[in-house]
Amino acid sequence: MAVQANRGKTQAILSSLPLQILFYLNGWYYVAFWVCEALIFIYKGNVLPYPTVNLVVEWILLVLMAILEACRLFMGKKGNLTERTISLLLSVVLSLPMIFAHVYLLIWQTYVLRAEIILNSIQLVFLGLELVFSIIAIITFARADTYS
Repeated sequence: MAVQANRGKTQAILSSLPLQILFYLNGWYYVAFWVCEALIFIYKGNVLPYPTVNLVVEWILLVLMAILEACRLFMGKKGNLTERTISLLLSVVLSLPMIFAHVYLLIWQTYVLRAEIILNSIQLVFLGLELVFSIIAIITFARADTYS
């Protein structure tokens, strides 16, 4: 696909539509994920014999994850739409701590409920797909820069 630029020159659009759709859907899913996870933590704190220190640490982790995910999604969307390799690369780098945080919630939490297994697994699928499509987009952007 090409778009008409100044003086009759054409410039190819390199942004990845599947990646942008994944970022959009993941943004909505993460809000639902966070609300569900917060409600699950409230449930576990009231019903299960949860150590107070562990509960506080996991709440802090959940808040930090929300901040990190917002930054990651913003940088990913911005990098894809503006075809900037550095922004998309930063999004990929921010994906790594998010993966570790979700693995922690999936495996190493004090108590892991079946609902959390499902919620975190879906989020890990989103992260994995976004990583693959982001790397493809980074390669595409880098190749276009070298041939211009």
